[in-house]
Amino acid sequence: MERMFLWALFFVLFSFCVSSGKETEPPLEMEHLTSELLESARTPEFFDWLVRSRRKLHENPELSFQEFETSEFIRTELESLGVNFTWPIAKTGIVASIGSGAQPWFALRADMDALPIQEMVEWEHKSKNDGKMHACGHDVHVTMLLGAAKLLQQRRNELKGTVKLVFQPGEEGAAGAYHMLKEGALDKFQGIFGLHVAPDLPIGTIGSRAGPFMAGSGRFLATIQGSGGHAAMPHKAKDPVLAMSLAIISLQHIISRETDPLESRVITVGFVKGGQAGNVIPETVTFGGTFRSMTVEGLSYLQQRIKEVIEFQSAVHQCNATVDFMEEKSRAYPATVNDEALYSHAKKVGEHLLGGESNVRLLPMFMAAEDFSFYAQKMPAAFFMIGAKNESMKSGIQLHSPYIVLDEKVLPVGSALHAAVAISYLDGQSVRSN
Repeated sequence: MERMFLWALFFVLFSFCVSSGKETEPPLEMEHLTSELLESARTPEFFDWLVRSRRKLHENPELSFQEFETSEFIRTELESLGVNFTWPIAKTGIVASIGSGAQPWFALRADMDALPIQEMVEWEHKSKNDGKMHACGHDVHVTMLLGAAKLLQQRRNELKGTVKLVFQPGEEGAAGAYHMLKEGALDKFQGIFGLHVAPDLPIGTIGSRAGPFMAGSGRFLATIQGSGGHAAMPHKAKDPVLAMSLAIISLQHIISRETDPLESRVITVGFVKGGQAGNVIPETVTFGGTFRSMTVEGLSYLQQRIKEVIEFQSAVHQCNATVDFMEEKSRAYPATVNDEALYSHAKKVGEHLLGGESNVRLLPMFMAAEDFSFYAQKMPAAFFMIGAKNESMKSGIQLHSPYIVLDEKVLPVGSALHAAVAISYLDGQSVRSN
């Protein structure tokens, strides 16, 4: 009996050691993969190419669906790397393919468009297009994905499937992702990963969260029609300025008095336009803004109430109102919801690449919107922020500012992270299928 017990104990211990050894193999492989990719991306030659690419893109910003030269630059770089691609998609978009062409297909995405902002940072590579600027870091996003293309192409024969590189137009309010999907450019994909620069996170860190991460967002444009007149005789006019003023105030009551304080919703009026003379009551005024929620239901409710409040307040002041939600021109964005399994995968890759859990932050939900959300509705998706802050450069200014500065040391980090997430995802799918 004693001998049988000892043999049983030996067998249990042996089985534990063997199983433990198997569990340590993937982390060791991941450690090797991430360090190798990051070292490659940080070599002087590779880094110089990334910086040149980013600066060329930064000098030539183009607005949504006008990214013709940006698209041409990307295609030229892909051709020089020997990467096949499909173009045009949604006017200027590109989907490149690296690997065998066989399933599974895993996508990496970068947006290409700039903003109608005049750059105020004086430096050698300042925007050459007046009134246009890469104030949201899309030049960095494109460069990081080109860097990933180079890393992946060097390993194309080792990929256990296919990596798709999605260079997408029109993210800044134009729903470029929706149009890419509408044209069938991302059919049959198993997953997608995206990065966005974060000027408030230090270089060498990333952050995100599972589940709802960024808000859904819609826009509205309201026109109030009254009856103009002399400012000295307001009783003979129907004042649309007064109606607009009270409508704007009432919109905030939707948030403060109709919304659960524990639920995240926002209504912001961003502009108003009225008359031009101080002694004239104008006939019409216009104003507009954005509304945001973390849920589809919340977004729908806000849209309904915005229309009702503006129309009713206008009627109280004997004016007429129309509210346009611009659903074709400026399609509402759904909330960005990260798939839990893909989020966990990217988080694990980031921990190995960046040297530990402390460099992968759990970020709070926030009310900015991203059209990456359209991809997340169609397939498992994970969207992460990547740090681009450097105190010595006085960076840290928020996105969409004419004074934003981003540390270019983020370029190799993002390139390697993209590539590592894709390669290890395909490896994992291959293991599961076997």
